[in-house]
Amino acid sequence: MNAKNDADILLVEDSSYDAELTIRALTRRHLANKLVHLKDGAEAVDYIFGTGAYADRDTSNHPKVVLLDLKLPKVDGLQVLRTIKADEHTKNIPVMVMTSSQEQRDVVDSYQLGVNGYVVKPVDFDQFSKAVSDLGCYWLLVNHSLGPRGDQCSMAVGDT
Repeated sequence: MNAKNDADILLVEDSSYDAELTIRALTRRHLANKLVHLKDGAEAVDYIFGTGAYADRDTSNHPKVVLLDLKLPKVDGLQVLRTIKADEHTKNIPVMVMTSSQEQRDVVDSYQLGVNGYVVKPVDFDQFSKAVSDLGCYWLLVNHSLGPRGDQCSMAVGDT
């Protein structure tokens, strides 16, 4: 997807493998139609605030959820979270940390900065796929009024 488009899901992940698994899991549930994948924290901040390469983006259209890795190049995930939650116009954007870090300090810092949830990436593909699918279903379908796609969250991960 062209990153200048509006995103329902903003995926900020530098690992191409983890990004591919995430996108695949969301696609299986038909939740990836409006997904933007960014590979570093600086690009994520530019996207959210409509600066740099995204200066022409309408920043009034916020993502419904940001899936944020912590270990990112240029600007780390905690700084991205801090920047989003410190601004009056973006502080209500739901941010879910999806990281391999199980360090208690990262968990505590994330919640102190206002993260909406913290998920440690499972190593197992099926567990990872289910975790991503469940997150996507919650933030896109359950967390607001269910549209005609609401029943898709009951599908098994392997269903197409």
